[in-house]
Formats: sequence, structure tokens, C-alpha cells
Amino acid sequence: MTLLSLNLPIVVLLPFIGAIFVAWSARFHRVASAWTAALVTALSLAFLAPSMALPFTGETLIQSWQWMPSIGLEFAFRLDGLALLFALLILIIGLLVIIYARYYLSEKDSMGRFFAYLLMFMGSMLGIVLSENLLQLVVFWELTSLTSFLLISYWQHRKEARQGARMALTITGAGGLALLGGVLMLGNIVGSYNLTDVLAAGDLIRAHELYVPILVLILLGVFTKSAQFPFHFWLPHAMAAPTPVSAYLHSATMVKAGIFLLARFFPALSGTAEWTFLVGGAGLITLLIGAYTALFKHDLKGLLAYSTISHLGLITLLFGFGTQLAAVAAIFHIINHATFKASLFMVAGIIDHETGTRDMRKLNGLLKYMPHTAALAMIAAAAMAGVPLLNGFLSKEMFFEQAVSSANASVLAWGVPVLVTLAAVFSVAYSLRFIHDVFFNGEPIDLPKTPHEPPRFMKIPVDLLVIVCLAVGIVPMFTVAPILAVAVAGTLQSTPPEYSLAIWHGFNVPLTMSAVALALGVVVYLLRKPLFAWHERTLAHWDARIIYNALMNALMFMAHKVTRGFDKGSLQFASVWVILTALAAGFIGFASFDAPLLGTREFLPIEGVTVLAVLALVVASVLTLVWHQQRLVSLITLGVVGLVISLGFVKFSAPDLALTQLSVEVVTIILLLLALYFLPQSTPSETSRFRLGRDALIALASGVSASLLTLAVLSRDFAPISEFFIQNSVPGGGGTNVVNVILVDFRGTDTLGEIAVLALAGLGIYALLQGMKLPAPTHNTQGIAWNTDHHPAIMKTLTRLLLPLMILVAVFIFLRGHNLPGGGFIAGLIAAVALIVQYLANGIAWTNERLKVGMQTAIGVGLLIATATGLVAMSLGYPFLTSTFSHVHWPVVGEFEVASAIAFDLGVFLVVVGSTVLSLVQLGKLSHHSHSAVLNKPAAQPTHSSTHLGES
Repeated sequence: MTLLSLNLPIVVLLPFIGAIFVAWSARFHRVASAWTAALVTALSLAFLAPSMALPFTGETLIQSWQWMPSIGLEFAFRLDGLALLFALLILIIGLLVIIYARYYLSEKDSMGRFFAYLLMFMGSMLGIVLSENLLQLVVFWELTSLTSFLLISYWQHRKEARQGARMALTITGAGGLALLGGVLMLGNIVGSYNLTDVLAAGDLIRAHELYVPILVLILLGVFTKSAQFPFHFWLPHAMAAPTPVSAYLHSATMVKAGIFLLARFFPALSGTAEWTFLVGGAGLITLLIGAYTALFKHDLKGLLAYSTISHLGLITLLFGFGTQLAAVAAIFHIINHATFKASLFMVAGIIDHETGTRDMRKLNGLLKYMPHTAALAMIAAAAMAGVPLLNGFLSKEMFFEQAVSSANASVLAWGVPVLVTLAAVFSVAYSLRFIHDVFFNGEPIDLPKTPHEPPRFMKIPVDLLVIVCLAVGIVPMFTVAPILAVAVAGTLQSTPPEYSLAIWHGFNVPLTMSAVALALGVVVYLLRKPLFAWHERTLAHWDARIIYNALMNALMFMAHKVTRGFDKGSLQFASVWVILTALAAGFIGFASFDAPLLGTREFLPIEGVTVLAVLALVVASVLTLVWHQQRLVSLITLGVVGLVISLGFVKFSAPDLALTQLSVEVVTIILLLLALYFLPQSTPSETSRFRLGRDALIALASGVSASLLTLAVLSRDFAPISEFFIQNSVPGGGGTNVVNVILVDFRGTDTLGEIAVLALAGLGIYALLQGMKLPAPTHNTQGIAWNTDHHPAIMKTLTRLLLPLMILVAVFIFLRGHNLPGGGFIAGLIAAVALIVQYLANGIAWTNERLKVGMQTAIGVGLLIATATGLVAMSLGYPFLTSTFSHVHWPVVGEFEVASAIAFDLGVFLVVVGSTVLSLVQLGKLSHHSHSAVLNKPAAQPTHSSTHLGES
């Protein structure tokens, strides 16, 4: 398989991988991370380049690998004209933003962290636009919400950055959940989650009774991401991010993700009255609100933020019209808006960087201080206003033409052209304000810095974007026409309609609307002072954030009330509610069950050994209850319960489960012993008869209910699924140990998810306990001080001798696991216990000196190996985590089996070892840090022997 045949996943995944190297390169020099990020972006462009010609020849490139075929999930990528357009915008503008940010960020800012976040966000956006599978698209969609949260909150020390990031994540994350619901319903109707099938099933989708719910759910995802009314308010608060982030999010990414989804689903969902009403209505309202509000913002970025909202509304309104020509105008304006908005945000950043403020009431007369920047700003702002010979003028003319075409014989329909002209009037006014108030209008007022031109390379990205604005506006047929044609074809999934990119179409209604907008825009700006005064008196206090905050406060208040109602600070009280809920659900189930409680299946004969085991289990349970006040004693009796359960697994031919239970029991005992060290050594006695009676009644009801349910199930015949796994274990997985084959092959994806959770748990415990100190008793219940000799010589000697044997047993259990009881999980627990025993006997310092591999590294390598095993299968054309096996004959050893699943099992082994040891050792360090002062003091009384993980 050549790189060309899998270049699309490389284009998407390269920024994620590059983010690691970007963060690492910052250790050598802060600027190294910027150039590394630029190199990664350029490499993504280079891998995309070989396939760029295909959309221009009318071909759609699809690269697909099976992931989980049973649920319709494929690792699939698609490159058509629409995907190519957005991929180029993301990568090219991303590269310019990286160069710009290298000079924008100060020495106090962490460049490694910034560019790592930026690349992860870039990869997430590329994943959206290049995905063929809708489920995969939703995953990348949510990744954009998470990575944009990191970017917006980059300056974590600022309150507004934290608040803006949380607001953006809340709104866009909720929209992502709605999108997931819509996608699942859509795939269920079509019978496939692949875009090729969905786009071809437009008639089926529109005719289905679930069309409206699907449309609403998908549009919720679109509107929240692209800041459409009524979700527009989060975008201005995202301005707390560094200006390079704002330039990137507002021009080519994030807010354009929703617009991309509108274009992508246009063939499948448009063409109905519901589409026109919802999409067109939201777009028109957003267009007007954004255009009006932008005029009254004194912050440069605030003005640009609301202008972005307005232009996004314009594009949404065009898609809402539902015609092919409207879609052409929408795609064209996407291109134009990306260029002039990115350049304007970069100009705003330059002004802020060189003057120390973005307040337009102070920024006056900067033309003589920053003439080059002023020229760039004037051209870009004029493009935003729709001045002739600039790119914004051409797409605005198309927009006006479609607005007029949407008007029919109805008088009310002509309101649309009037309203869009009104929005254009405000667009001209706020663009004029951006130019006049900043670069003319007198002298600067109390600027924190003396204004001057920025470094040359900080202006080059803006230069290039402004040149594009001019080139597209003057010679569109030679600049933008080719990419626009293929993007429109990719959007419509058909031959594009005839349209013209000519600069002059004669005197017509759209030209008249443009002239009116330009003239009235100047008038509105000249009358800005009375307008500002009126706005301050009437509308300035209107803010959708007030409603959002009220809703969030109400939600938090309700959650707090519910939580306090069920959580009284008592584990017993919380447990009562959980058990009572389960009992109620069981009672409802039994009450609705018409058949006899017990079935006719014959029970197994009762044996003496089984009776003894059950009696031991009952006695141990009762003793645990009786001795529960003595926590150490009750822990020991509770261990008997685990031992008896292991024997039960052995009796019913489940040796793997028995080994796992025993291993978990040992690890759990060590964990609980460490935890008990920080808890009172005895539990307070229960004095309330009511509580004792209540708990006894609930326990009795729970036991009876569980017994009845067990008898009802076991006394009936059922068809187990085990026969399938037994029959296919050897031919399908190459192993006679059915349990292990299920874990590493048939249900390998589940196992991968489980070890990922285990890894996160281990790392989470490590992070939570890092540097923590907790108070703990210094004497036992008899008043005897803990022994300072916590590493006895006999224990140290024995454990050092046992270590090779325990590791050998772990290796033996690991290697035999595919055909006999064992496997990576059990072997990992045994190896973890072997290492923990060394820490217990010899101390943390001694063991760490000899254990050269860090547990964090073991976790990372384990996850990497397990994931790589699945990816190798996909690269060979098989579903994710498909395993293979073969037999090898060696002269001395003889014939033996080699299975690829052993690599996956090795990953499981490393994650289990790393997570277990990391968690327990960190808890042991906590013990040492919390008691080091006490342990180093000589005992004043006879000592009581005790063993810790603490260092000597």
C-alpha cells in the first residue's frame, strides 16, 4: 500500500502527531515550536497535493477501511470539490496564522502549548471536512469543541478567557449531542452512515416521517457551531482568545464547520418548506443582529466578531433560499469572507500588539504611524463592505441577486431584499468606522505604547490575504473560478448551474441595492453620534448572555438541590437510594411478569464441597458485618468472600476468571490497606435502632430479590451465545482459550476502550495525589506508635529472591494465555504485584533507582501498541483489530503458533502494569509525605510492627 493510497488519513492525523513534536521542540527554543508547527502544516499540504487534481476532473476520492462494520462505522475519508476547498482554507490560512502568531505571542506565552493546541484544532477541522463516514465526522466535530476550548482559554489567568471558553464548550458541545442524534436517525433511514449513500438518498430522507426531527437536530449542531441565532452570543465572548486564534476560528475554521455541514447536507436535506423556514429564518435574523450590533462595539475584535456573525448569517440565508445559484453564492462568499476576515483580525492583532489597546475611542490617527498596516486594513475593510473591484463586492452582488429572486408576487416576500439591503447598510457603516476611527479622526488618546509598524514577517500573511482580495475582485475568472466550480459541484453533487463572475452586469436591481447600501452606509456613519446615544438608552443593555447565565444558574441550582437531597454526606444514605431504586425497578418487573416465577429446568445436584464453600461465603459475609467496626479485621474476612468466589469460578470451568479474581483480590487488598492508613482504624458504632432496623430490612429485601431473580433466570432454558465463540475461537481467532480470544479479537474494541479508561484512571490518580498531604494517625488503637523500621531485612531479602520468580510466572501466564488460562490482564496484575512487593519491602527510592522505565511510559507504550495492532489490520484491508495467526516450525523448539493478538495482549499487559503500579505507588508516596516527620522520630513507647510503601 503506497502513501498516496492513504494520504487523506495522513493529512488529518499528521497535525495530531505533529502536536506532540511541537510541544517537545519548545524545550529547545520557544520559537522552534512555531517553525515545527509550520513544517507540519506544510507537510499536510504536501500529502494533500497529489490528490488535488482529482476533483477538477470530476472524480471523488474515497479512502476507506473497515472499523466496526456491524454498526456501520468505517475509517473513511472523502475528497471532492467541497472538501478540497475547506481543506485548502484550513491549511493555507492555518499556515499564515502560525507565521503571524510566532511574532504576536510574547516571551511570557508558552509557544509550545499554543501551537500544540492549534495543530490539534487544525486536525479536528480537517477530520470534519474530509470525513466520508458520518459517525467519524461527529467524533471530529466534538474534537473541535474540545480543542477550541483549549485555544480560547489559552490565557488561563484571565477570567474572561475561562468564562468564554466554558460558554463556547457548553453551547457547541450541546449542539454536538443534537447532531449525533440527527446523524444516528439519518443513518438508520438510509441504511448507511457513509456520505455517498446519504447524499444519494435525498428523496428518501425528505419523504420520511422523521425528516423534520432529523433536520432540527442537525440544524441545532449547525447553528450552535456557526453562532446562528439564538446561539450567536457565545462567539463575541470567544474574543478573549489570542488574536491569532480569533483570526483562525472566525475565517476558515470552527464557525465555518457549521456552514460546511449546511453545504454538505444541502443535496439531502434542502428543497422543503421546513428547510427554507428554519435555515433562511435563522440566517436572516443573524445577519441583521450581527450587522447592527457590530456598529456599536468599541473594541476592534468585538466589531469584527459581530461582523463575522452577520456574514455567517448571510451565508446561512443563502443556503436557506434552497436554490442551486444561492448555493453558488454561498460557497463564493465563504471563500471571500475567509480572506478578508482573516486579514482584518490580523490587522486588529497588529494594532493591539503595537499600541497596547483595541479601544477605537483611543485609536485615532494611526495612518501616519502605521501606513502599511493602514493600507492593508483599508483594502480588507472595503472588501468586507462590498466595495467594487474587491472580492466581497462580487459575492455580495450574487447575494442581492438571490434575495431579489426569492421575492415572488407576495408583498411580504419583498421584505427580504429590503432587510438584506438594510444589513448591507450597517456593514458599510461598521467597515467605515473600522477605517476612519482607527486611522483618521484626529490623534491617538492615551495609548499604552507608542504606535509603530510591526515586524515585516508579521505583515506578510496579511499582505498575501489582501492581495487575494484584490486579485479575486479584479480578475475572478483567473483566480477563484476553478476552485469555485469544483466546490459547487461537490456541494450540489451534480453539474453546477450557469453563473457569471463578471465584474460588470450592467445596471440592474442588485447594483442598485449595492449603491443604496454604500450611500446609506456613509450616512449612517455620519449620524453615528445620535445613533450611539439612542442605542445606549434603549438597546445596549440587551444581551443574550443574561438569558444564558440565568438558565445556567437555574440548572446549577436545580442540580445542587437534587444532589443535596440525595447526598447528605453519608455513604449509607446514598446507598439506600440506589438500592431502593433497584428494588423498585425489580418489583415493577416481577409485577408485570405473567408466567410462573420458577421455570421447569432441572437444577444441578448439591455437593458437599459446594455446601462448605457456600457456608464459608455466608460466614465470611456475616463476620464482615459483625466486625465491620474493626476495619482491618473486616477487610480480611471480606477477602475470604473473594477467595470463595474464585473457587466458584474454578468449579464452573472458568479458570481465567478465577485467576483474574485472585489477582484483583491481592491488588485490592494492598490498595485498601494503603487507603485505611488515612482513615480511622474503627468505624463508629450505630446507635439508632431505626437505622439498624431500616438497613436490616433493606438488606433482607435485596437478598431475597436477588435470589428470586437468580432462580427465575436459572430455572429456565436459554440460548447462550457461547456456542458461537466456542465454534469460532480456533478457526477465527487461532486460540483454544475462548475467553482470551473474545478479549483480544471478537470484542477487542471493548478491551481497547477498557484499557484506555484504566490508563486515564491511573494517570488521574497520579495527578490528584501529586504533592498532596493528608493527616493520618501516628499510633494504633492501643496508643502504640508506628514502628520506624518499616523495611525489615527478612522481607527485603525474600522479596528480592521472589521477584524473578514472579516475573517468570507473569511471562508464563502471558505467553500461554491464547490457548490456556492466562493472558495480558492476569499477567499484568501478577507483574504489578511483583513490583508493588518490591516497593513495600525496599522502599520507593530503592525500587525507582533500579526500575528504569517510568509507569507513565509503560501506559503510553501499551496504548500505542494496542491501537497500532488495530491500525495494522486496517492498513491491510481488514476491520479494525482483526487478528491473524500462523504456525512456525523451529528446529529445536518444534512447531508453535504465532498470533498477532499477542501484540494487542502486550499492550493490555503494559497498561495494567503501569496503571496499577502508578496508582499504588502514588498512594504510598502520599503515605510517606504525610508522615515523614513522624516516622523519623524515635519511638517513645514499645513499637508495633508496620510496613509502608514509604521511603526509609
